[in-house]
Amino acid sequence: MVAAAMESKRLGLSQKNLFVVPNHLTEQWGAEFLQLYPGANILVATKKDFETKNRKRFCARIATSDIDAVIIGHSQFERIPLSIERQQRTIRSQIEELVQGITEEKARNGNKFTIKQLEKTKKSLLVRLEKLNDQSKKDQVINFEELGIDRLFVDEADGYKNLYLYTKMRNVAGIAQTEALKSSDMFMKCQYLDELTGGKGVVFATGTPVSNSMVELYTMQRYLQ
Repeated sequence: MVAAAMESKRLGLSQKNLFVVPNHLTEQWGAEFLQLYPGANILVATKKDFETKNRKRFCARIATSDIDAVIIGHSQFERIPLSIERQQRTIRSQIEELVQGITEEKARNGNKFTIKQLEKTKKSLLVRLEKLNDQSKKDQVINFEELGIDRLFVDEADGYKNLYLYTKMRNVAGIAQTEALKSSDMFMKCQYLDELTGGKGVVFATGTPVSNSMVELYTMQRYLQ
């Protein structure tokens, strides 16, 4: 991944690479990066950088520095939000999809349990939308879109397998009825980068892409296609 990032930059395919790695490995990643490319200009996030008082400054450094790569932990990545407008747009389209699904299920006298699950998911999405509408009161950190990142490398990507999926199919093992917020955040950021780069902005690495069910394989494809 390090070689791919540096070659992309050398060939002008990317300007600023972001590596999202397990929290406890950021410094090790930084050290190994510099072993391969001693002259690389990289920024490695520390715990301190993501304390509330330092987070804005760190994000501003990413946005304004001409660096080859940034290395941050999984949980830190989640704390750099996409713009509220983009998040709202995505959640609204998910709600529309659910409303359509509920209507179709009711029209064909579908499974009551399925309708109940869809209603429950719709409710949780409406709550998330409401929270986003209230976010204007929060400390305004730089948005993900403003960082200038145009290629994303995710290490241990299997940590993002719990992504909500709406389907009319029955009895498919492994479909998450609720989603981890870090997964939906990753999904939105992947979509943004794909828009930006024509589908060439995301690289996942994992030793266990599928551990329980084929749904995990489909989930990985949703991030990457």
